Amino acid sequence: MQVSVETTSGLGRRLTVGVPAEKIDTAVDEKLKDAAKQVRIDGFRPGKVPLREVRRRFGKSIREEVIGEVVSNSFYDAVTKESLSPAGYPSIERTKDEPGQDLEFVATFEVYPDVKVQGLDSISVVRPVADISESDIDNMIERLREQRAEFAEVERSAEQGDQVNINFEGTKDGEVFEGGTADGQNLVLGSGQMIPGFEDGIAGMSKGEEKVIDVTFPEDYHSEDLKGQAVQFKITVNKVEAKALPEVNEEFIKNFTQKAEASMDEFRSEIRNNMERELKNAVKNRVKKDVMDGVLENNDVDVPKALIDSEIDRQRQQMMQQFGGGQNIDMNMLPAELFEGQATRAVKLALVLGELIKEKEVKADAERVRSTIEEMAQPYENPEQVISWYYENQQMLQQVEAMVLEDQVVDLILEQATVAEQEMSYEEAVKQPQQEAE
Repeated sequence: MQVSVETTSGLGRRLTVGVPAEKIDTAVDEKLKDAAKQVRIDGFRPGKVPLREVRRRFGKSIREEVIGEVVSNSFYDAVTKESLSPAGYPSIERTKDEPGQDLEFVATFEVYPDVKVQGLDSISVVRPVADISESDIDNMIERLREQRAEFAEVERSAEQGDQVNINFEGTKDGEVFEGGTADGQNLVLGSGQMIPGFEDGIAGMSKGEEKVIDVTFPEDYHSEDLKGQAVQFKITVNKVEAKALPEVNEEFIKNFTQKAEASMDEFRSEIRNNMERELKNAVKNRVKKDVMDGVLENNDVDVPKALIDSEIDRQRQQMMQQFGGGQNIDMNMLPAELFEGQATRAVKLALVLGELIKEKEVKADAERVRSTIEEMAQPYENPEQVISWYYENQQMLQQVEAMVLEDQVVDLILEQATVAEQEMSYEEAVKQPQQEAE
């Protein structure tokens, strides 16, 4: 076997492989002999079909099968010989493929980059420090009340926070436009569900009142015909409903505790426990984000496109599962650009952290895996059943092991990084970084 390698780009490789005709011919002859023993052809006894007849009928397809196997095996042998690590599947082109002659094919692919982890000691991390006060618990109870709120009809004009039932008809230049008409639609004023100005125009209206409002569609609106356009909406209010918050009584508490009966003190204690878990996870995620940002800032690596494409497909599938996408939906309908940034970041991190794991020989700590699963099981009514389920489900267990391994790598980096503690309120600490920027 003859092999030559050419670098086509930073990570791109062009591998030319030549395979002696003898190797192919020998493999074809062996398969033809095997076929002759098994094939059934009218006019011939089983196992007595002449080899020439088998070759006439099946020689072409068998040769094609052999070449497929030879190309696959030869490619693997070639990259091993040349110490190459392909990223993704190669593109194969047969450049010489004639019976009785040497086979030649060209494989085009990308290789994994050489990664040397550096700059870990220059990473700066902020670790939030926060306490949970009684007022924080009060605020959380109010949020729970908001979640259980119901709307009841009132005989007054609509205010922010009220729910109105409306009919509306939109027109542009006096003509009704598509998608601008609805009857009996519920709308909470202040929810931002409609375009700017629409909900404000309804505030102050009462049941049975009719009104025409002027609004302008945003410049980034999804419809080309409507973006940036001034329109009118004729609105009729059918009903005005005010939000009614439930009392914090025994019935209310039952919805949020695992006990059949719980006192107010027990209720507040359970809320505190949940908030502490949320705070712990939020701090952990903030620290992890700072670490990962620092890793990427100090380790800029070339990323194989094949790996990015693979990660984009994984994120597409994940999004479809989250939104209940069925098997009949083509995930390629989701544009690659939607995932490209996150996919590139994920692949870069995987390459750098993977190298660090290899260098330091990090393995998922079994005790830490166990404690993580126990912590995840705490909120459930039967924690032991949840723990058993994780250990009986290999796929789920591997996911936890991967998560723990990542946490161990973060801890490893933190040993070299500069960590500064910053006092925050509970609300500030649990707020995601992207939320802070908004």
